[in-house]
Amino acid sequence: MTATAVTDTANTEASDAEAPDAGALGRTYEVRTFGCQMNVHDSERISGLLEDAGYTRAEPDSTPDLVVFNTCAVRENADNKLYGHLGQLRKTKEARDGMQIAVGGCLAQKDQDSVQEKAPWVDVVFGTHNIGSLPTLLERSRHNQEASIEILESLETFPSTLPTKRESVHSGWVSISVGCNNTCTFCIVPSLRGKERDRRPGEILAEVQALVDDGAVEVTLLGQNVNTYGVEFRDRGAFAKLLRACGEIEGLERVRFTSPHPASFTDDVIEAMAETPNVMPQLHMPLQSGSDKVLKDMRRSYRGKKFLSILDKVRERIPHAAVTTDIIVGFPGETDEDFEDTMRVVEASRFASAFTFQYSPRPGTPAATMEDQVPKEVVQQRFDRLIALQNRITAEENRKQIGTQQELLVTADSGAKGSETGRLTGRAQDNRLVHFSVPEGAAVPRPGDFVTIPITDAGSYHLLADPRSAEQYSLRASRAGDAWDRWQADSCGVGTTQVTGAQPGSVSLGMPSLRVG
Repeated sequence: MTATAVTDTANTEASDAEAPDAGALGRTYEVRTFGCQMNVHDSERISGLLEDAGYTRAEPDSTPDLVVFNTCAVRENADNKLYGHLGQLRKTKEARDGMQIAVGGCLAQKDQDSVQEKAPWVDVVFGTHNIGSLPTLLERSRHNQEASIEILESLETFPSTLPTKRESVHSGWVSISVGCNNTCTFCIVPSLRGKERDRRPGEILAEVQALVDDGAVEVTLLGQNVNTYGVEFRDRGAFAKLLRACGEIEGLERVRFTSPHPASFTDDVIEAMAETPNVMPQLHMPLQSGSDKVLKDMRRSYRGKKFLSILDKVRERIPHAAVTTDIIVGFPGETDEDFEDTMRVVEASRFASAFTFQYSPRPGTPAATMEDQVPKEVVQQRFDRLIALQNRITAEENRKQIGTQQELLVTADSGAKGSETGRLTGRAQDNRLVHFSVPEGAAVPRPGDFVTIPITDAGSYHLLADPRSAEQYSLRASRAGDAWDRWQADSCGVGTTQVTGAQPGSVSLGMPSLRVG
């Protein structure tokens, strides 16, 4: 553990969690999140901890008393992005007496003391393993009037035992595991998040039930390699069993998960997806490369043929499944032939969309020191070709949806042009984004309600649904819509869902909340 001005943390945290910090009462906060879904969910935990400690969320466009950065270390520009934001806040902090800045997440875990060295105006630095320490560290920094840094090398407490401020009325994240046992040569995550730790099924299902009781109709199960769930307690079929168990929860209408690893994707998971009605026909399956040579260099223990065979099995059992992916271009040693292999696999895979990345070396990973680093201009050319190919495929797959009937879960975000077009936004069962209009005379849905509607047009990254009459539009009110109404009426914006590790069935519930703005 690296620590500055740290005393008996383990003994102080229990008492801190029981009562709000008097020094925090009336103070406002803002959490800025960079990175993956795990970080987004961690930020919900951070918000829940802060509000338990007496903080309140800052109003949009106001200057908060506390800014927390939850960082990512996967991309090369992660450092520049963080320190750019910190630099912009320096003058604000100097002008606002008592303002604090905290940095957590993967970049904090990686850089440790250097965060405070590069930005000495930062008050608190905490890692991925001790999110629960944040209120204590903030109080200590205020009291001692010096920086408080604490980076643990192993997980202090499973994140889902911490209070959560949900960012959506209708949907919630549920971590089923943290950490990763793989050794992909391009990835720094295992060294920052640690070895895989699995929650017991009862704890997970208790949290899912708590979310449903709180108004949610959709959950997404999270894990660094979500389909290896069960490795810690030696049950290879645990993930498929968990999906089926989620299918038994009354009121839970949509179940998603991310992200699985192709090497560990088994037929029992496909069968569970196909046979569990509330598991959605959507799969995010990271390809990374279509070249067997590059996959070997990446230490990805599958090959292009196996990857395609998984997709064939999924589509045989779930014909309308939408598959998305991650792809890295320009991995060290990638030749023109290797890249063409990736293009061929992408063409054959017919991904609904893809997150594409130009390889960037991360210090501390084996790939960063590999020979044959691909020149930047070559990487850019390949990247542009891949983007063009995937954009064509996405547009073609979207056009296939025209004329189909889709049930949408209505969201609170109307999109960038919503105010101009008057359209609302929802997500189809396969997670495609749909902008839709409400016919004249038809009831307007609330966020969390469901509408069934025909797809009338398709864009490159979304679908459009503009029914000609009320007869083409069907609205189904939901518990999540009711929860939205309660949230609007009460204007409390505070929702907590907490499941303790010692007592899986012990749940503390509050009003659900939604990100404002």
